[in-house]
Amino acid sequence: MGSMAAVSLLLLCLLAPAPAPAQTPSTVAPQKLAAAGGEISTEQLQQILANKSEPVVDVRTPQEYAIAHIPGSIHIYEKDLDKLVQLLPDKKAGMVIYCNGPYCHKGKRVAAQLLKRGYTNIKSYELGLPVWRAYGNTVQTDLAGCKYIFPADKTAVWVDARPKEEYARGTVPGAVNIQPGEVKVANDDGRLPYTDKGTRIVVFADNPERARKVAEEIAHTAFWNSSYFGGTFAGLKAAGLG
Repeated sequence: MGSMAAVSLLLLCLLAPAPAPAQTPSTVAPQKLAAAGGEISTEQLQQILANKSEPVVDVRTPQEYAIAHIPGSIHIYEKDLDKLVQLLPDKKAGMVIYCNGPYCHKGKRVAAQLLKRGYTNIKSYELGLPVWRAYGNTVQTDLAGCKYIFPADKTAVWVDARPKEEYARGTVPGAVNIQPGEVKVANDDGRLPYTDKGTRIVVFADNPERARKVAEEIAHTAFWNSSYFGGTFAGLKAAGLG
């Protein structure tokens, strides 16, 4: 081969695009998941929850769910996949899966396993609970979560949203009283820790919807670590918290 031909061949080798690496199951799975799973936005999730059009499944641990979860979601731990299959036997029916945000892999693992089992309409709320909260959406705390928070987090603020006269007759130790519509005032007068928006805040009342209303107002004041108790004060009192 002449010198010019050899140089030309060398240039072709250097300029040619490198061959694509062989795909392994670990690299293919996320691509299939993204295509078949259908990532949804916060607005789309809000619409699904409002319409109750399909189940929204939290696949985190039971304790994580009890402490804080998206209202209206159901809990099935990622290791209880058979339970999810029994609950949702129709493989063409839709469902939404979420966990602790973009870097939480529980949802991806569950979706991948469901895809292997033939499910074809799995949606993923990849933003997860942290971004849901960051957008000013409140979350729900169950009794087991309250029983965990009360002794474990001494910095938590408990908000009693019941009428003032009921609050005066007894409440959770250290709780402050905030009525619907009072949050902005409470943010200025010291009832809420306005210098630390990451403080855990749990709102309760005799009616979960009343507690939720106040919790939503608090979340809209940038307290991203706030939630509401999905039960009643009587339930907290029976559990020894009031």
